Amino acid sequence: MSALVDEVKDPGSPVAMWLRGTFPHHKDVQLAYRISAGPARVLPSPAVASGTQGAAIDWWLRMLVDRAVSVDLALTGLMSRRVSCVRAGLELLFELGGIDREGRIQPVDSTRLSDRPDEWWARLCYALALWVELHRAASVEGSRLTRLGPDSRAADLLALANDDEVADLIAMRDLAIRHLLPALPPGPVCSGAAFDGSRDLHADSDLIAGGVLVDFKAGRGGKPRADGSRAAGLARAELDQLLGYAMMAYSDTFALHTVAIYAVRFGHYAAWPITDLCAQLAGRPVDFPTLRQEFARVLQVELPAYWAEPRQKRQSVAG
Repeated sequence: MSALVDEVKDPGSPVAMWLRGTFPHHKDVQLAYRISAGPARVLPSPAVASGTQGAAIDWWLRMLVDRAVSVDLALTGLMSRRVSCVRAGLELLFELGGIDREGRIQPVDSTRLSDRPDEWWARLCYALALWVELHRAASVEGSRLTRLGPDSRAADLLALANDDEVADLIAMRDLAIRHLLPALPPGPVCSGAAFDGSRDLHADSDLIAGGVLVDFKAGRGGKPRADGSRAAGLARAELDQLLGYAMMAYSDTFALHTVAIYAVRFGHYAAWPITDLCAQLAGRPVDFPTLRQEFARVLQVELPAYWAEPRQKRQSVAG
């Protein structure tokens, strides 16, 4: 099954075509977002592996907010046995509370380990990110996990993040405590949740809190300006991804009323009531339940037909 994050980047996909055709007026939203975000507050050193770092801070932010974080995706990557350090991974997951003594997965309540130092949390979240990469990446070549053997222990996994990455993660966490946590509404919290439409197209949320769907973005922004600062960007594909998440909650189980982006390196929380955002992007009033039904048809009928076409034909459409 394909993933929403991939479909919105493919201009020939029925998913991207429907979203961009239905919501063509995106430039004002992008401009307002860039202005309100201001410059990046935390920028990584060259020693930071940005892809893994983004996934690692996602884990830490979930741990800050959700007292029942699922580590299922990380465990799936670990148990794929594409690397030999499975024992070390299980040892670390048990220490975290993500599995019991019989190896059964259970939700993690980070408050149980609130006495652990920041460095431990940073290194733990980096290890979780590496395991998710095992699940998603086509190849394990270049993964730091390949440095470890079958006799490795949890401490060896925690040592895989370098000192710059640890410091960077702590700085982003500190920024989130000041700017993300106070912005979140009261109400039920769920991280990593799948939607009804996840049966049709792979997608899961970073965070849902009190009816607000929050997507974390850890990008460093655009090209450096003359003073070395960077401005935030909201790419069309990122906006489409946010809309897609909301559309895929067919039955409205989470009672979503607002979508938001938290720009991790900018400490910027931007939120939009769903119907207001859709109306602005569409350039007209919208019936959101009807839009959800239309999007479901795209995922269930048009997308399978698109993927059934020969690859050459799909590429010609995209081109």
